[in-house]
Amino acid sequence: MRKFVGLSGLPRSGSTLLSSILSQNPNIHAEGNSAVCQMMWDLDQSCNINCKEQLEATNRRQTQLNVISAIPHIYYKDVTKPIIIDKCRSWTLPANVFLIQRYITENIKIIVLERPVIEIVKSFVSLRKENNWEGDIEKELLDEGSEPIVRSFHGVKWAKENNANNTFLFIQYDDLINNTKETINKIYLFIDEPIFKHNLNNIINKHPEDDKVYNMIGQHDIRPTINKRQIDIELSQETIDRCQELEQSLS
Repeated sequence: MRKFVGLSGLPRSGSTLLSSILSQNPNIHAEGNSAVCQMMWDLDQSCNINCKEQLEATNRRQTQLNVISAIPHIYYKDVTKPIIIDKCRSWTLPANVFLIQRYITENIKIIVLERPVIEIVKSFVSLRKENNWEGDIEKELLDEGSEPIVRSFHGVKWAKENNANNTFLFIQYDDLINNTKETINKIYLFIDEPIFKHNLNNIINKHPEDDKVYNMIGQHDIRPTINKRQIDIELSQETIDRCQELEQSLS
């Protein structure tokens, strides 16, 4: 694995579209949601809590480093392309940035996608309606600490406050949609790779996810050409106020 790049940020902000575009480059592998971060976190926690005594008593701390460092290589064992774009919304959380730094590379590069929270909520509510979810389908979306929006939002906020070393590249959803070529070129500059000419009129998701697993059919669908879908959803005033509260906390 010559280069490992994180893809993170807010949900419903174009990560599937971006991955599909970047995958046109024969040197880049970019698939759906990755388990690499969670697997590394789980094993790191186990080594530091459950088997800490054994590792220290047998002078095996280097084994911890070797085993956890091997996870990305094993996970992408079947991939021959030299650049991995690993998609996980948790890569912006400080503990997980440390995982990359300690176990993968000190030259950390994480692409962070953003979109107005109110648009993200409308997108989720629309998807849930299409999938016949029952009950109050917008209320818990913005509960403190909840997935998939609020925890990711706090990760983005932390990344913005801790980007002195240009670890993160922030991409707005509207820029990805409306200024695609310039935005993609900015990404190549960020990851220090030659600019590749992409076909933006025939975009295909080479690594589709099974959205039945998420009970959210259509969540990762993309269209062959780029356009912004207009979502006609009315939200409660309470949800609108909460969206505005989160957005204001970024400024």
